[in-house]
This record gives sequence, structure tokens and C-alpha cells, in this order.
Amino acid sequence: MSATPSPLHRLGALAAARRRIVLIAGAVLFLIAAAFGAGAQAALSLSRFEAPGSESDTAEQILHQEFKDGSPNYVLLVTAKKGGTVDDPEVAAEGRKLTEELAGRDGVDTAGSYWSRGPNSALVSEDRSQALVVAWLRGTATEVRTELADITPAFTQDTELLTVRPGGQDEVFRQVGEETRRDFLRAEAIVIPAVFLLLLWVYRRWSAAGLTLGVGFFSVLATLAMVRGVTAFTEVSTFAANLALVLGLGLGLDYSLFVISRFREEMAATPGGSDADRHAAVVRTVASAGRTVLFSGFTVAASLAALFLFPFPFLQSFAWAGIAVVVSAAFGAVVLLPAALAAVGRRTLRPGRTEPAVETGRWYRNTLKIMRRPLLYGLPVLIALLALGAPFLGAQFGLPDERVLPASASSRIVQEEIRTGFAAEETDALQIVTTGEAEQDGSDYAERLSQLPGVFQVDTGSGTYRDGGRAGATADPGRFQAGEHTLLTVVPDQEALAGDMAQFVERVRAVDAPYTEVRVGGFPAAMTDFRGELLDRLPYVVALILLVTFVILFLMTGSLLIPAKATIANILSLSVMFGVLVWVFQDGNLSGLLGFTASGRMEPSIPILMFCIAYGLSMDYEVFIMARVKEAYDRTGDNRSAVAEGIQRSAPLVTSAAAILALTFATYATGGVVFLKELGIGMALAVLVDALLIRTLLVPAFMGLAGKANWWAPAPLRRLHARYGISEAPAAEKPRQDLIEAT
Repeated sequence: MSATPSPLHRLGALAAARRRIVLIAGAVLFLIAAAFGAGAQAALSLSRFEAPGSESDTAEQILHQEFKDGSPNYVLLVTAKKGGTVDDPEVAAEGRKLTEELAGRDGVDTAGSYWSRGPNSALVSEDRSQALVVAWLRGTATEVRTELADITPAFTQDTELLTVRPGGQDEVFRQVGEETRRDFLRAEAIVIPAVFLLLLWVYRRWSAAGLTLGVGFFSVLATLAMVRGVTAFTEVSTFAANLALVLGLGLGLDYSLFVISRFREEMAATPGGSDADRHAAVVRTVASAGRTVLFSGFTVAASLAALFLFPFPFLQSFAWAGIAVVVSAAFGAVVLLPAALAAVGRRTLRPGRTEPAVETGRWYRNTLKIMRRPLLYGLPVLIALLALGAPFLGAQFGLPDERVLPASASSRIVQEEIRTGFAAEETDALQIVTTGEAEQDGSDYAERLSQLPGVFQVDTGSGTYRDGGRAGATADPGRFQAGEHTLLTVVPDQEALAGDMAQFVERVRAVDAPYTEVRVGGFPAAMTDFRGELLDRLPYVVALILLVTFVILFLMTGSLLIPAKATIANILSLSVMFGVLVWVFQDGNLSGLLGFTASGRMEPSIPILMFCIAYGLSMDYEVFIMARVKEAYDRTGDNRSAVAEGIQRSAPLVTSAAAILALTFATYATGGVVFLKELGIGMALAVLVDALLIRTLLVPAFMGLAGKANWWAPAPLRRLHARYGISEAPAAEKPRQDLIEAT
């Protein structure tokens, strides 16, 4: 009696028998996704590095609500011309006028300057040729940066007396967003034709290359449409669109390569060339490769879904985008592509070439050679991976600054001139908000703060304090008091800004205050709280990813050793990625070639995002290979030949997919934003190392050493796998013709 057809058998039969309806429905979905997804960029939001509910966030909210003020997020650098100083009467008059004009713009709640706030040394350069106008623009990052798109051109001025150039935190990241969009368009213009040529080289068939690229495009557009739908109930960052585009194209291509490769095998095993034979090949392809694609997609989705554990919309956006990518790519590869294969048929097969026997394949022979002498081949690879990952031991995480932009960016030039010409930076001041009456003279608290290492000055309503003493009066004492709340501004010097800002923030927070409540805010405090929350949650995210992917591999293999081996191998692969990131982007090696400026530290959220993506993709390839190995082992019971056969059938596909995905990521290295360079180079390297070294050298060496132990599990777990496990081998080897016809 024939086994009951599985749901994937039925899905394959439906796609084959109703291919026209499926393809028409797919075309309609493609057009809807294109129309709806086209507006995704406008619906997405810009993000700041904030930790909701943290001390810095609470301080900022009190500033907004009680003081009608906030941490300065915009600055104008004013330079006196013709050798003059900012104290010259004509320049001073223009400076005051400029301050008033900026304060009157829509969206600008407060604005102050060297000329309106008295002789404030933090607002004037050491040679007195430059001074600052600082402002706070209310609203979300999207609202503020939209306003700045109009304000910045209006306040970029060059007159006979002075030049005015805009900068500040939100202006820097506004330009980061603009540069990212340009980088992305340039990258896509490069990668799409290059990927098509690679696909043509892999397939030797226009039809197969076109179908694969079509699934990739469908995945991208469907992902953008789904991400736009998510914006109806939560905030999604604009950077998620970049991930949707690069990962959507990559996974769509990966899954299509796998399905078409399996279809070619099934067609090669079919003696005839009738429609029924082609339909049967489609059904077997969906029942076998489709199962692996779905579980492989689940590993990627699970890795990215772990980002939901971080309480930051910026990172959660990538979780939404990642899940949407997997759903759209898997749907395209398991539903739409099989219908197209049923229609196109033998036109996807290699022209004039029959597939060689597995035992004569190059990968088969090389794998047996490695398994016969596993230490000879495995140890050098292991040593090389550990050496490449070693620089990560010296990783230093810190706050991002203007150096994420190209050297030619106007806001970066402004910030660098402030850093070199000014003793301190007002825009990076800590905003201390206190509540309640002081138990003693509040000036004593300000004096003690001003004595801390790295403090340039402390501004309060009672005056400005430096080095433990009062240095002068405050021009506008009223802005430091709002009901029961008092404001103190701690301005760091350039040495503190260049060092460990988190330590500086903690020193300020550790000073005893004579108030009921004290909250420290400002940009450095916000970044410190963001980093702290990020690192606190990181162990839970990593543990969840490791657990979920371990369970998936166990369900596929029925083994405990293979998932453990995969976990270790993935960590080795990722260590190479992180080691190179530190060596290149933190330490500055190859900075001239790649066109960036190293800051001596890395912003932590991007490496965490890369970990989730890279781990998911590494497990993606592990699932592809182990599915074929397990299928061969179930059939033969021979560990060595099963590993060799599984790698022979999957390694060409995995290396081709890795090359295409690496190319897709690597194009971002041509961009100007350091974040994208890190993502592009790191991910391309991780994918190539995983496919070329881990899966094809280290994995067979390990499995050769382990032998039969590869497939061991305790009896209770064997029973669990027998009931719930998954396998590449379909439940019914040949689909019933009556099922196809009935469907």
C-alpha cells in the first residue's frame, strides 16, 4: 500500500497540475507587491540610538516636558573671515541675528549661541575665529531630519563677514541616511547584472537563470510590501529596507538554486520526457527540496527573530524584515518556482550534458580523501580560523561619531573642525536633571562635578564652574530652573570624548547629589544606556539562537553530535568575521584602500545584527548539506559514503549560492558609510569562509573522526526524532499519477 502523500507532495502536485493558475496568481501578487512595496521607503522611520525607559531617556523627557528644551541635536559652525574674531562687533551682530533666525524656524524649539549665552568658552574656538550656534529640534528622528533637509541649505552661508556650516548629531545621521540610499542604488546597479551573469555561468541556461532571478525579485518586492504593512502598527527603520533588498535577493536565489538543482536530479532520473514525468519530477522536488528549504528558512527567521528580545525599534526592524524575507523567498521557491518548472520543463537542464555518477565527482573524491586523513586536513583549517578570529579578543566597543561618513561629507568636516579647534563640545554635554529642593547649597554639587577628570565646565543657574570653582556668571539663569526641577550641564573636554565615554558617564553618575532624584541624560548618556541594554540582552539572544538551531538540526539528523559540531563550526566562522572587523575597521588596517577613517572602536549594534544574519545563513548551508548527507545515510547506513555523497550533491550548489550572496553583500563595501562597509565585507567574508572552508573541509574532517558516533542519540531522543523528525527523502518515492491528475 502506498504511503499517504505528505502536504508537500500535495503542494507539488497542485503546482504542477495547476501551473497556469499558480503562475497567474504569482504574477498578480508580484504586481501588487511592486505597487504596495514602492511606497515602503516613505512609510519607514529614521532611528536614534536610544534606550526607552532608561535614565537618560527619562532625563530627556523631563527636559522636553518641563524645560521645553532638549539635548542640542543641531549646530551651526560660524567662522569669522579676513582674519577677524567672533568678538568683532560686526561678526557678533551677525551671530546674534543668525541665532534669532534659527530660533524662528519651524521645528526649532530652542537655539543659543556664543553671543546669546555670554562668554561661554565651550562655544568658542581656542583661537576665537569660530563660534557655535546650538539648537534643539523637537520630534522624532524622521521629523527632525525632514526639517533639516530644508533648514541646512538655508543656513549654509558664505558672506563677506563669515561662513556658516551646519553639523550636529541629527545632521550627521541625516547625511548618513542620504549616503546610504545612494550607496544602495549604486550597489544594486552593480550586483543585479553581475548576479545574472553568475547564474548564467552556473546553469548554462537562460531560462533557469531568469527563473532564479525572478524569484529573487519577487522576494524583494514582497518583503518590502510586508514591511510596509508592519509599519501600520509599529515603527520600522529605513535601514531594514536595505536588509530586505540584499537578503531578499540572496535568499531568493539560494532557495531557487537548491530547488532547480533537485529538479535537475529528478529529471535526470526520469526515463521519459512526457508531461507526466515532468510533473512527477516537480512533485518529488517539492516533497524533498521543499522540505529542506522550509526548515532552512526557519533557521534564518529564528536567528533574526531573536532581535525582538532587544527593546529597540532599530534592531526589531531587522527582525520584521528578516521574517518577511524568509516567508517571501520560501513561497517563491516552493510554490511559484515549481509551477514555472512544470511549464518550462527540460529547458532548465544543462544543454548536451548528462550528470556524472556521484562516485566519480570531484567533491566526492576530495571528501573521501579528507575523511581518510581528517587531522591532516582539518587541523590547518582550524588553526587558520582561530588565527583570523584572534583580533576579536582586542575588540573595543564605543559610540559612533561623524567618522562613519566619508571624509568629504559636510557635517563630518564641521564636526572635525569642532574637535580640533574647540576645547569642548557643547552638543555632547551631559544634561543632569534633578528633582526636589537641594539639601545643601547646590553649587557644591556643581563644584565637585567640575573637578572630575574629563570635565571642561559645568553650567548651572548660579554660574559656570571649572576645576572646583566658580568661573563666571550665567547669561540666562532662568533656563536652568523649571518648577521643582533643576538643570546642570556637564561639558566634557576633547580628551574625554576621545576616550571611553561610558566610563565618563559613570563617573558623573557616581557623584553624590544633594537632591531627591538625579537623572543624567544627554547624547553620551543615551549612547551609554543603549550600549548597556544591548550588551545585557545579548547573552539571551545568543542562547536562544543556539538553542533553536540546535533543535532544528536534531530534528533533521536525529543526532546530538552533528548539531553540536554545527554550532562550533558556525562560531568559528563568525569569529573570523569579527576578527577581520576588528583588524580592519577598529584598528584601521586597509582603511586607505577601503576609503574610511578608523575611530579605534566599533559601535556594537551592527556586529550584533551581523551575528544574527551570519549565524542564520551558516545554519542555512548546514541544513542544505546535512539534509543530503542524512538522506544518503538513511539509504546506505555508511557514514563515510553518505558524507561524500551528500557533499558531492550539495557542495557545488552551496559554493555557487555563497559566491552569489557574497557578491551581493560585497558591493556595499563600495559605499561611503562605515556601517555598510562593515556589513558588506564582514558578511561576504563569513559566507565564503563558511562555504569554502567550514562546510567542505572542516565538516568532513570532523565527521570522518566521529564515524558512527555522528548519528548517536539516547533512546528517548531517537523515539522523539522518529516521530517528529524531518528528512530530505520524501515519504513516497514516486508520486501517484492519479494524485497528480486528480489535483
